[in-house]
This record gives sequence, structure tokens and C-alpha cells, in this order.
Amino acid sequence: MATDYYAVLGVRRDASPEEIKKAYRRLARELHPDVNPDPETQERFKEIGVAYEVLSDPQKRQAYDLGGDPFNGAGAGGFGAGFGFSDIMDAFFGATASRGPRSRVRRGQDAVIRMEIDLSEAAFGATREIQVDTAVLCPTCSGEGTAPGTHVMTCDMCRGRGEVSQVTRSFLGQVMTSRPCPQCQGFGTMIPNPCPECAGDGRVRTRRPLRVKIPAGVDTGTRVRLDGRGEVGPGGGSPADLYIEFVERPHAVFQRRGDDLHCTVSLPMTAAALGTKVPLETLDGWDEIDIRPGTQSGQSIPLRSLGIPHLRGTGRGDLIVHVEVQTPSKLDAEQEELLRKLARLRDEERPSGTFSPGQQGLFARLKDAFNGR
Repeated sequence: MATDYYAVLGVRRDASPEEIKKAYRRLARELHPDVNPDPETQERFKEIGVAYEVLSDPQKRQAYDLGGDPFNGAGAGGFGAGFGFSDIMDAFFGATASRGPRSRVRRGQDAVIRMEIDLSEAAFGATREIQVDTAVLCPTCSGEGTAPGTHVMTCDMCRGRGEVSQVTRSFLGQVMTSRPCPQCQGFGTMIPNPCPECAGDGRVRTRRPLRVKIPAGVDTGTRVRLDGRGEVGPGGGSPADLYIEFVERPHAVFQRRGDDLHCTVSLPMTAAALGTKVPLETLDGWDEIDIRPGTQSGQSIPLRSLGIPHLRGTGRGDLIVHVEVQTPSKLDAEQEELLRKLARLRDEERPSGTFSPGQQGLFARLKDAFNGR
């Protein structure tokens, strides 16, 4: 081939499609007829358009790399005459139908922000202010993407259609195929003078404050959708939705299980035997736990409606206090004598103990069932 399309665009022969696209866009802005109207520049502008058309199409680029004519052959293994298998599929399955130009205006992309909250905030709700990195409408061009005093222009290659058509010959006859316009990337319009602040995107990145209302009863993994509070789309498109996902921090005293709260109180055996009252700071303030005489280790004391409010519905969960009775491991002589005296009074000096069957496994339970036990 007489023309080196890679040299025309100023890229390496192993350049990626994204590198080729960036090189073409840069040259197109510099050599556009509206910017440089002299005839030599216009010819150069057409030349980079042809180069991009070849190198942006995988089949044409392959044919060109193999030394064939990308506009009149498919390279090695092709159908020849500029017509390949993909063109046949396009002709039969509707790829030649007019798609029209792509819109530069698109909706923003939804995003998720994770927010850590305390147990009290999860229980009763709160309002927090956070800083959000997002995209907002460009204040200079108001989303148009053009420099002040300029406007988008209709692409002269596709005349605003966003695609170009090509008639090829095959054993089936003449077939017209359509491809996105290589000059305007299928938009049908071009931005000769991009906005200096947003570079033609119609939006800029910024950090802005956002007030988030935490509903009462949320848990780790709960998401709240803030309609239209996300980033603005390209071209000044409608803003996306922002999702706040809550993550509850561990509490020093309470463990949450659903809407119930659980905690453990450790008591000496004398307090468990005689009974007492233990102060406890709940989410609602200070309360007293009534430890009845003879309370055993492992017992649970429910405090009704002192748990987490139900997120959907009314009412609250419970606060469950688990009792752990501590047995002293070291006794002085006087304490040991008192306990021995208590054992004699209760006739517990040599307790025989009470045994019960341990938990049986599955096969043992099945065996007992078959034996009628």
C-alpha cells in the first residue's frame, strides 16, 4: 500500500483501538476545515478520516496489515471483492438498517456509597452530612460541551446521519452495509471547539455536601436510594441515583441479632444465689436488671421492647440479658470454711451429681426410632 495509515495518524502499528481513536480525535480538532480552511489542510483532514476508517475497523485493519486493499478485499482467507462473512450476516440480519445518530446526552451512572453508623443511629435514625465526589453540570457550557460562543456542527461526512453506507458486490449481488461514521463516532455532529473546562463532556468532577437521613431500624447491608442525587450524565444528561449502604459498627456491650439486642452479665455465685439488681445502660438510658434468687448460669432475662425498632412496621425488638455465674477459683481460709459450713447445712458435702443423656447424633436417634424407644 502506498499510504501508511499508521503514520498518517501518528501511532504505532500495534496501537490499541483506544489509542487510534484518541490520535484521530486530536488530529481532527487541529485539521478541521472550520479551524484551518486552506486546501492542503482539508486534504490532510480527509486523509486522516480514511486512515481512521481503515484502522478502526478490525476487518479492514487486518486486510491492510496483510498487504491487501482494505476497501476491495478481505485479506487472507476472505471472500474477496471487499465482501466478508460479517457483511453477509449484516445484510441478512438487519445491520444495514438505519440506526440514526447516537445522542451525546446520556443518563449518569448509579453509584453506591457505604456509610458506617453507630448502633444508636441504626436504632433511632439520624441525619448525617457527607462529602460526595461526583460529576455535576459544567458551569461554563451548561452541558453543551462547546466553548463559549460556539456550537456543535453537523458532520460533513455522514451529513448528520451518524453512519456511512457502502455498496459492495458479492455472489448475492449488490449489498449496502452501514457503519458508524468514523469522523463523528456515530453522533452525527462534531464539536470543533470543545469547552475548555469539561473538554466537551458537558460535566465536571467536584466534591459537594450531601445530607443523608438514616431511617430508624436499618441494619448492615440496608440500602437507601436517593433519586437523582447521583452524577450528571455525559452531555448534561439526567442525574443518576445514589445508593447509601449502611454498615453498622460493633458495639462495646450489645450484639445485634435481627431486631433483638443481646448482652451478657457476669455475676458472682453469691449474687446469683441471693438475688440482686444490676444497673445497665440501654439504648434508652439506665435501667435495672432484676436478678432473682437462685438464678442459674445460662439463664436469659428479656427486657421487652428495648431492642431495635422494626424498619418496616411498628414495635421494637427485645433486649436479652444472658446471665453468667462465676465460681471463685481462689479462696482464703475463712471463705473456704464458710463455704464448707454452707455445704454441711445443705447436705452437699459429697454431692452425687445429676447426669442426663448427652446430645445424640443423627444415626443414634434413627436407631432409637427403629427400636421403638
